[in-house]
Amino acid sequence: MQLEFSFIIPVYNRPDETQELLESFVGLKTDTDFEIVIVEDGSTLLSKTIVEEFQNKLDISYYFKENSGPGDSRNYGMQKAKGNYFIILDSDCILPEQYLSEVEKGLDANYVDCFGGPDAAHESFTNLQKAINFSMTSFITTGGIRGNKNSVDAFQPRSFNMGLSKAAFLASQGFGRIHPGEDPDLSIRLWDLGFKTTLIPEAFVYHKRRISWSNFYKQVNKFGMVRPILNSWHPSTKKITYWFPTLFCLGFLGSILLNFVNINFPLNAYLFYFGIAFILALFSTKNIIVSILAIPAIIIQFFGYGYGFLKSTIAVSVLNKDPENHFPKLFFKSK
Repeated sequence: MQLEFSFIIPVYNRPDETQELLESFVGLKTDTDFEIVIVEDGSTLLSKTIVEEFQNKLDISYYFKENSGPGDSRNYGMQKAKGNYFIILDSDCILPEQYLSEVEKGLDANYVDCFGGPDAAHESFTNLQKAINFSMTSFITTGGIRGNKNSVDAFQPRSFNMGLSKAAFLASQGFGRIHPGEDPDLSIRLWDLGFKTTLIPEAFVYHKRRISWSNFYKQVNKFGMVRPILNSWHPSTKKITYWFPTLFCLGFLGSILLNFVNINFPLNAYLFYFGIAFILALFSTKNIIVSILAIPAIIIQFFGYGYGFLKSTIAVSVLNKDPENHFPKLFFKSK
């Protein structure tokens, strides 16, 4: 089958990001034709004039719709697209020049109806962005679920950098209304339908993560909250590893209390872990400031996710609360 690629990009109040992303499209080194579908999701800061600047350089279309969330906007874009293979990106991504050729190479070698690629930190990113990128992608923190080819089996692509065939989109009806969590939910439903997913490690993007410490906590806290909901929808995907951040946090707090009664080993074990994380970050980033910032990033990530996971588990699995009624901010309403 001849693949015809359509890039689907939902946008919400991010014209500057849209410009950076489109500039990286112009810089792609490829002979393959592709289209870009920009879906403005009810923004008040529009990207329309930015898109118009690139219409003589790129095959690009622009649609404005009422705000209904990124999942629904991706579905809308895929319905409008002309291609038979969709590549979904977040607006805060930048493409390296070899991106599309690596996607083609990966699909030629091992065709699947859904793939994911990793994210990386561009040299222009701030130290905070680089530290959070390390925390979110390192094997020592997330186990490589966001793009380590040696640590994943049934890979769940993330929608900041995700490919989906038209056939898989039509069969699955695309993304659901939960957010975040719409991408693993889609992956699991695709598996149930008999489709395969994979990681293409070389098809990475530079993911800016428009982030501060407070926004990072809110983000990972929501990640933790949606996982028990996904587990309740898809019981076969439950794993003990989802409890690790919660247990890590409870153990860390316990080790601090034990230290007050001169039981030092547990806290020393945590300090040893943070020391290893610092060394790995330094080796990875070659930046001592980033390596220092990586420690609070890891702590915030674990506490945000761990608390969210515990709170949601109690609500959904113990108290049998309806997820959408109990956590309405995790769901977009149908339009």
